[in-house]
Amino acid sequence: MKILAVALLIALAIFLVLYVTLIGRRRLAQRTTTVVPVPPVAPTADGVGAVRFGPVEAVYVSTTLHGDWLARVGAHGLGDRAHAVVSVHDQGVLIERDGTADLWLPVTEIRSTGLAPGMAGKYVGADGLVVLTWAVPESGGVPAALVDTGLRTRRAEDRGGLVDAVRHLLAAQQRSGQQPGEQPGEQIEHLDQQYPQQQYPHQQEAR
Repeated sequence: MKILAVALLIALAIFLVLYVTLIGRRRLAQRTTTVVPVPPVAPTADGVGAVRFGPVEAVYVSTTLHGDWLARVGAHGLGDRAHAVVSVHDQGVLIERDGTADLWLPVTEIRSTGLAPGMAGKYVGADGLVVLTWAVPESGGVPAALVDTGLRTRRAEDRGGLVDAVRHLLAAQQRSGQQPGEQPGEQIEHLDQQYPQQQYPHQQEAR
């Protein structure tokens, strides 16, 4: 009888943990649905353009509100960790995630990229994550939102290659979109004015 009672208590504890986790994820998704729009749908193979880098295997860690790497975005599956394949194309970055929708980052919406030791409760140290800062375009009445997407490539040497490929893509985009008389770098400053770092009242809750 004692063994049965212990087994029942363990099962109940596991159930409660799973229930609380599920409720927490649902609430997080509800809060961020009105803050972050639905991401753009990945185009067809012809629409993404030629491959500049990859594909490389990676872990999709999470997407957070820009400037607060603890404020995970639960809406639209953006906060769910997943195995992924990442490739850089002429028109943007494609993140093909297992078990959920692919994530498409159009080059026109990518702001910057770099390395970081961790985000959203995932700490790997030694600049082990590639972080892409990009603007999710306005959709369904929800204003555009600036977010950070974290990736951990399976091979360490791919991290630098991925960052370089995205930076080259941004440089090419900047050159092609530069206005007469505009100096290099000014277009990025214009983007900063268009999408200033945002502060959201529920960021503390998202933690």
